Formats: sequence, structure tokens, C-alpha cells
Amino acid sequence: MSKQTKQVRAVVARLDRIIEEYKAETPERPRDWRTYEQQFAQKMRTCFGEIEPMVEEAVSKIKIIKTETRGNEPKLNLKQKVLLLLLKHFCIKSNRAMEGMTTLFRWLSDIDVSYKSIERLYSDQAIQLAMHNLHLIILKKKGITVSDSCGDGTGHTIHITEHYATEATKRKDKAKTNNPKEKKTRFTYSFALMDIKTRMYIGYGTSIKSEKDAFEKALTLAKETGITIQTLRLDRYYSAQAYVQECQEQLGKVTMFLIPKKNIASLGVGEFCSMIYRFVDDTKLYLQEYFKRNQSESGISEDKKRTGWRIAQRKEDRIDLAYTLTATWHNLCWLGNEV
Repeated sequence: MSKQTKQVRAVVARLDRIIEEYKAETPERPRDWRTYEQQFAQKMRTCFGEIEPMVEEAVSKIKIIKTETRGNEPKLNLKQKVLLLLLKHFCIKSNRAMEGMTTLFRWLSDIDVSYKSIERLYSDQAIQLAMHNLHLIILKKKGITVSDSCGDGTGHTIHITEHYATEATKRKDKAKTNNPKEKKTRFTYSFALMDIKTRMYIGYGTSIKSEKDAFEKALTLAKETGITIQTLRLDRYYSAQAYVQECQEQLGKVTMFLIPKKNIASLGVGEFCSMIYRFVDDTKLYLQEYFKRNQSESGISEDKKRTGWRIAQRKEDRIDLAYTLTATWHNLCWLGNEV
């Protein structure tokens, strides 16, 4: 073990004490609840006012060429399908409950579909394309071109008797991967990259295999947006040379902020090595940047309060679209926030 590596391990060993000192020196600012409520009301007005025109723009970019002439004509057009799924997800309703609610919608429209039709929408490729377009439109409307970002992952239970947060406490990092020996998939995983300034999701992904797989999908989507990511903060699970290198390959020359693992064996090369030196040189200044990652944790909590902690779908493509709806509602709700 090199002298530099021993020095890093020594700093990591003192990290808990350093963090306590840092928190004492930088107390949290109290929330102004009156301002908060005013901002929340404004965000909701903007959100619900912008949904329909942005969905219309998203579906207008898709041209469907029908080669199969058999079968009945669909009752809903693409715009109605997207809006129906968004509304169902926001209301946290099952397919059968949503089938009943469409009867209420007939007071204002001619929507009347069965719960089976609603379930099949989760596998509709046109809707998947429309949601992808909608994601890009929302980010463009917010005007994000350069980003200081953070990221975090979580799990969504598939079985109502199991809760991811409880299971993760028991299993720690093992909870981030489904055990292939188990007969049933316990959780589906998601990962989201957030722009710290606007709190908007830039990239996101899901996987029934592991959080790592969801993380890689989030990087791919973030790259497709064309947004330049200058800095990125991730939790200690991703504190490894391989993950830093993957971020560099996907996102370009991004400055990383990670907490080294306690058993770090070498300083590595490239950005990983530079990051370790920044950590050791001025740990408290480094922590000031790293703890901006808390935005991701609060974003996950916000999402689960808004749209629930379960994903009711079982097929992988349907799970992916269900989380896409969650991420879309997150961005829509922050669209009207002043920055």
C-alpha cells in the first residue's frame, strides 16, 4: 500500500468526526412555510397548465404507419393515451379503478375504455416514444443546457408485503441486486440524475436486475439530451475507478464528487485520482459540494409520496414506462419553479 493510499484511508477513518464538525459549522436554514406554499401553488398551476400542449407537441413528432388493416379502430388517439396514463399514475389508481373513473370523464369527453386496454398502453411503443419526446421538450422548455448534477437510486417493491426501505436496511448493498436464486423478483430498481439548480431529472432508468443496470440506462438517456454535465455527485456504492471511467465515457469530462470507500486500495488514474486528491486536500470544502447530493434523496422521497412506492407492472417494458411516468410528473411539478 502506497503512502498516499494510507493518507486517504486515514482521512476516511476520521470522516465521521469531520462530517459532525462540518454540520455544526453549516446549520440548515429554516423553511419559510408561507413562501413554500406560494411556490408550491405556482408550480402546480404551471404543471397542469402546460401538460396538454407539451403532450400534443410530443405526439406530433411521431408518425404512425399502420400496416395491419384487421381489427377494430382504437378508441383513443395517441394524445389521449398519453394523458390517460399520466392521469392514472398521478391518481395512483389500479387499471380497474381507472376504468371506472373514465365514466366520470365522459361528462367532459368521449373516453370509455376497459382496464385491459389501459394495461396494454404500458407496452405501446408509440406511447414510449411520446414520453421520450416529452422528456426532451420539458428540459428544453426549462432551458437547461449546462448542469451541476447529482444522482441516486432506489427500489420499488413488486410485492405489497415487502417494503424496499426496510429490506435495504436489512440487506444494505445486497438489496441493490435481485438474487437470481430467488424464484420471484422482489424489487425493481430505478436511478435518476438530477440537475441541482432546477431539481429536474436529466436522465433516468429502471432495471429488474440491479441498481447498477438502471444507473447505466440513466447515463445513456442523459447523454441523449445533449446537456453538458459539468459535475456529478453519487453515493459511496459508485466510488470506484470503473464507475468514474464509465461516467467520463458517457458524459464527457465531468468532475466527480464521491466518498472513497474505507478499503480503498489505490488512487487509480485520471479523474478518480484527481477526485481523491481533492477529497484529501480540503475535506470540508469537498463535503460542501458532495452533500448537494441530498437533493436526489429528497427527490426520491417526493416521488414516492406523489405516485407511491410500488410499481404494479410485472413486465420489464411496462415497469420502465411506469417509472417514466413518475419521472415525468417530477419534472412537470418542477417546471414552474423559479431558479
